[in-house]
Amino acid sequence: MNIKDAFDMKGRTAIVTGGGTHLGKAMATALAEMGASVVIASRRAALCEEVAEELRRQGLDITGCGCDVTVESEVDALVNSVVEEHGRLDVMVCNAGGSAAPATHIPNGSVDEFIATLELNVRGTYLCAQAAARVMVEQRRGSIITVGSIHGSLTTDKRFYEGLGFGRGGPAYQSSKGAIINLTRNLASELGEHGITANCISPGQIPRPDANPEMVQRCADNIPFSRGGEADDLKGAVALLASQAGAWITGHNLIVDGGWSIW
Repeated sequence: MNIKDAFDMKGRTAIVTGGGTHLGKAMATALAEMGASVVIASRRAALCEEVAEELRRQGLDITGCGCDVTVESEVDALVNSVVEEHGRLDVMVCNAGGSAAPATHIPNGSVDEFIATLELNVRGTYLCAQAAARVMVEQRRGSIITVGSIHGSLTTDKRFYEGLGFGRGGPAYQSSKGAIINLTRNLASELGEHGITANCISPGQIPRPDANPEMVQRCADNIPFSRGGEADDLKGAVALLASQAGAWITGHNLIVDGGWSIW
């Protein structure tokens, strides 16, 4: 197998949820740059359509639409519309998620915030993976990529955030990302016999452009590379796991954190 051919995604179709911003936009762009037809979807339909138009001007095959990943009927409609238009679904990137509300912490945590974040992250990932799997089982091929976090397997050091005025992830976010990592292993176990791979990408500290500068610098100081992550740092990971180059990788949690978690 020629390695260039292994990364060629021409003729393939991918969905990236939460694909209109930050990490999702970078991963969607990577798949389109490899030749795939990409659909980005989130609750903010207008934003997805705007971003898709921006990327089409760069010669990429990307469309945008609306979808609330916590609503089963909307997820099913998204997948069905993609298959109806393209005749196939090769890659599902379950990226939509985050914190449903400002984090609260034990012993004064909010049960409502805990449940809402689990609904967004775990339910949303489950529904997207299941809808994609139904199609991929029939095709006998496909790649499901979930998005976890280093905080799905590590907790946060409270001391790191002292004096920043910056909300740290709480038990809801960390529990939900841990659940996604193990859900992905289950998907790999259940779907492998159908030729479907399932893997998780767990990013480290990748600040948004509007992040607190002091927070960005503190992250950089605690990473072996001495720099914070950038959204484009996920492009290589998604390229590998979505393409034929990663066809014998499944059930893996790929940590992309610049070495943060080795210390």
